[in-house]
Amino acid sequence: MGYNSPTPVQQQAIPLILEQKDMIACAQTGTGKTAAYLLPLIDRISHGDYDHTSTLILVPTRELAKQIDEQVEGFGYFASVSSIAIYGGNKGDDWEQQKRALTSGADIIIATPGRLLSHMAMGYVKLDQLNHLVLDEADKMLDMGFMDDLIKIINQLPKQRQTLLFSATMPRKIRDLAQQILQNPSEVNLAISKPAEGIDQRLYLTYDNQKLPLLEHLLRQLDVQSMIIFTSRKSNVTPIVRSIKKMGFTAEGISSDMTQEEREKALQGFKNKQYQIVVATDILSRGIDIDSLSHVVNFDMPQDAEDYVHRVGRTARAASTGMAITFVNENDMFRVQKVERLIERELPKLALPEGFGPAPVYDPTRRMGGSHRQRGGGKPGAGGNRDRNRSKHHRDNRKGDKGQAQASPATAQAPAGQQAEGEKKSGNRNRNRNRNRNRNRNNNKGGSPASSAPATPQA
Repeated sequence: MGYNSPTPVQQQAIPLILEQKDMIACAQTGTGKTAAYLLPLIDRISHGDYDHTSTLILVPTRELAKQIDEQVEGFGYFASVSSIAIYGGNKGDDWEQQKRALTSGADIIIATPGRLLSHMAMGYVKLDQLNHLVLDEADKMLDMGFMDDLIKIINQLPKQRQTLLFSATMPRKIRDLAQQILQNPSEVNLAISKPAEGIDQRLYLTYDNQKLPLLEHLLRQLDVQSMIIFTSRKSNVTPIVRSIKKMGFTAEGISSDMTQEEREKALQGFKNKQYQIVVATDILSRGIDIDSLSHVVNFDMPQDAEDYVHRVGRTARAASTGMAITFVNENDMFRVQKVERLIERELPKLALPEGFGPAPVYDPTRRMGGSHRQRGGGKPGAGGNRDRNRSKHHRDNRKGDKGQAQASPATAQAPAGQQAEGEKKSGNRNRNRNRNRNRNRNNNKGGSPASSAPATPQA
């Protein structure tokens, strides 16, 4: 399979796993963590002559479950080791196939926590003799809210087992989880949360309405063999794909709105070089191994510094080289500083190409004024001026509505004292209306035919 020598995490982890020790391992994405635990576990299983499910691997996403299942098939080709991937979002016959595999007892089960719990609730999952438990991408599972599910599953497993926890980051909550489920664990720590040295990282400070033109310009300049473009909003995926296709590139989008079958087909097509470019949300930022990925583009600055590391870590894997380009608008500059602190290096901020107009001035102290959805340019290529994106009808209506309560910029920017006075008068009017309503209601309770007539509307 092309492995000539072990990566550092494999070199440290494999002997510990063979010694049957519990282990907590922290290493950046793309360093060979999956093989670090699969190779020794397949070796143990092949010599163990087990007649039960010996190994459970829990993962955060169905894509990662499917990929690990394929790697078990590759690594264990000559070892007669059986495995099954258990994940949701399938057709009904997939559930039955999973049920049959769980009933007969595959050597290795790779599962997302929610779907495994659904099967366990049916009573036919037998994990009472489990020998090895692996938590892969543990930090991502906790971020996705799987903590309760993990504890429910682990509470039903034998106490005497080997437990291996792999994580790209090591926050406090991972330490707490490790303390609950591991026994005297050995630790492997390698270059926590730093992108591989072979990644050429670049930032462009740009307004939202400059992003698509800048992407098109870069695509014409770069030698793109294969590229992933990450966007934080799934609504951006289709417009970006459409724009790329117009330029003559082959491209496909992947987001959580697609069915599992559609996502698998798109991902497989990208791996098979049917498309040069895939546009995706963070669904592809972790654990997905794609060979020879030449470029990664962050169309939007990731929300968290850790997400930046996982995104750019898709390229320059296994000692290769690659380029990671990030577009940073005026509201996301404070995130750049967080990334730089995490990776312990300053990222170069490149000037926009000639003819693009002025770029935002870099100011890492600036924070986003409103919610992410309220920014100007919510769609790719949209400008930063919200009024410019409104129809003329809406702009004209707003000019004519200055007397209304929701009102005009002048009202919104009035001094605090005037605003308070206005609110006070408004509150008095509301109280007077309520008094009138109550008075009318009390009068109507008198029962006379005249009093039951509707009251004359008050101005």
